[in-house]
Amino acid sequence: MPITVKDELPAIATLRHENVFVMPKSRARTQEIRPMRLAILNLMPNKVETEVQFIRLLANTPLQVNVDLLRLDTHRSSENSEQHLDMFYRYFSDVKDENYDAMIITGAPLAHLEYDDVIYWQELKELFDWAENHVTSTLFSCWAAHAGLYHHYGLKRELREDKLCGVFKHRCLFEHGALTRGFDDEFLVPHSRYGHIDLAKIQNTPELAVLAGSERVGAYLIKNQSGSQVFLTGHPEYDADTLQKEYLRDLSKSPDAPKPEGYFPNNDAEQKPSKTWQSHAFLLFSNWLNYYVYQTTPYDINLVSQDVRTNNYAE
Repeated sequence: MPITVKDELPAIATLRHENVFVMPKSRARTQEIRPMRLAILNLMPNKVETEVQFIRLLANTPLQVNVDLLRLDTHRSSENSEQHLDMFYRYFSDVKDENYDAMIITGAPLAHLEYDDVIYWQELKELFDWAENHVTSTLFSCWAAHAGLYHHYGLKRELREDKLCGVFKHRCLFEHGALTRGFDDEFLVPHSRYGHIDLAKIQNTPELAVLAGSERVGAYLIKNQSGSQVFLTGHPEYDADTLQKEYLRDLSKSPDAPKPEGYFPNNDAEQKPSKTWQSHAFLLFSNWLNYYVYQTTPYDINLVSQDVRTNNYAE
């Protein structure tokens, strides 16, 4: 089934070229089913690239998902991004009275800022609280995952001296978890971050379960008891060349920028990297949409605010 977006969204052309089924809203209006409503709060500066990455993963599901792209009222981007935002994004203030079956909050390039120093932190906290009563399940990605864990559970990140950057092996740490159903014993995920929350601190938080991670990266996949909050500290949505672009950007600032670990063939930056994490990424998002959105959200979306959830896949 398709992902539904505005007819003119630039991401449509890229996704259709990949044979990803994306349905314009003009056609979706003729469908006589109850589609899932999903919001993406896109905090990344590269708006179109991030849209493509997440919509690609959302489209690998039998569900019809109507996507709204959201922006914060207190956050401004570059002039080019502002034009794109004006055409395709809704302000958070415009959807406060609405409900969603699911929401994704992306990462943001704010690694070294304290949360209180982020210009839109107060509004983002308001959105975090709003989601608890207006969204069935929210997925927090990378920086947003650490921000959400701090806001909701008081778990403050620490900053590494060197960025954790590369493609790393992970293992499932929670037997028979719904989000990790079908995962291999070991799977690969890209990471690109300075932030880190000690694994033991998360494991000692009764409301949270760590589903996957490793000694090298710590906790990767975390959820609360009901599945209404899912936290990803890595980037399963990344394209094959995303870490390469980041590395070249870092090299332009410092000739000593370290190469991403486990990424370039033979650790040779002249060789083309492969995408070795795609099957895991598709399965993770499919599991999330199935078990913690479709199977738990009420048929009447107006009941989301009453915290109606029909299943609990914590065990």
